[in-house]
Amino acid sequence: MDIRVESVKFNADKKLLDFIDEKVGKLDKFFDAIIGIEVTLSLVPGPENKKASIRVKVPGSELIAERNCTTFEEAILTGVDVLKENLKKAKEKMRGV
Repeated sequence: MDIRVESVKFNADKKLLDFIDEKVGKLDKFFDAIIGIEVTLSLVPGPENKKASIRVKVPGSELIAERNCTTFEEAILTGVDVLKENLKKAKEKMRGV
């Protein structure tokens, strides 16, 4: 599974990249046919100014979770939680259950 991380208009430090690899890498436990994952980090105006967009490519579709939080770590964690549920549903749908 390929995990690509893009940080828009800033450089993400190694600690943040390692955190993303660790948390997002666990998604393959919920759906073993994941083709690739793209994580985009950006800064937006407002009190919750850290935005994380996680795009998971699976056969036949893409699942996307976008979250704005006060830290990138929190945005990644909440996005991963949403994607876990969506991957379970996609797997059941693929099986025809």
